[in-house]
Amino acid sequence: MNSPAGYCGVLLAAGRSRRFGADKLMYRLDNGTPVALASLRALQQVLPNTIAVVRPDNHELIDALKQSDVAVVIANDADAGMGRSLAAGIAATAQARGWVVALADMPYIQTASIARVLAALQRGATLAAPIHDGQRGHPVGFDARFRDELLALNNDEGARSLLRAHADALTLIECADAGILRDIDFPQDLRAAENSSGA
Repeated sequence: MNSPAGYCGVLLAAGRSRRFGADKLMYRLDNGTPVALASLRALQQVLPNTIAVVRPDNHELIDALKQSDVAVVIANDADAGMGRSLAAGIAATAQARGWVVALADMPYIQTASIARVLAALQRGATLAAPIHDGQRGHPVGFDARFRDELLALNNDEGARSLLRAHADALTLIECADAGILRDIDFPQDLRAAENSSGA
C-alpha cells in the first residue's frame, strides 16, 4: 500500500440512531466490538490520520473513540444533517490533500476496499467510490479541490448533491465487498449482516 501522507480519513458518527431505537454505534457486534469502533479500526488501518465527527451529547461514544487514539471533532450543529457533520470534519482537516469519508454505521467494509478508494485518489482521481452489484457504496474519496463545496454542505444528504453535480468526475471501483453497501439502520439490518458475513 502506498503511503497515505496528506490524506485524511473522516468517520461520520454524529447520527442519533432514531430508527434503530438505541445508540447503534455503541451496539456490540458478535465479536464484542462496538459498531462505530469496528468502522473506525478499518479506516485507521488504511489512513492512520483519521478523525471522528460526533455530536456533543454522545459522551459514551466520545470516550470510546478517544480511547481508540483518534482525534474527535464535535459537530455542534449535527442535528442540521449529515452535510453539516461532514463539513465540520473537513473544516478540522482543511489542509489535507484529500479525504476518505466513511460512515460509522458500516462496520463490514473491508480494509482492501478502503485502500482501493485511497489508491484511486493517489493516482489522480478527484472523486472515488466502490461499486458492488451495480450499486455505489462507501467510503467515498474526495480530492482537496472539492474543499469549498464540502465546507458549504448544509443538508441531510451528506455529499450526495456534490456527487450528482460532478458525476462525470467520479471514479467507480468495482469490488466484491458487499460490506460497502451494508449500513445499519435497524436491529434486523445488523442481524442480517452478521448472518451473511458469518460473523
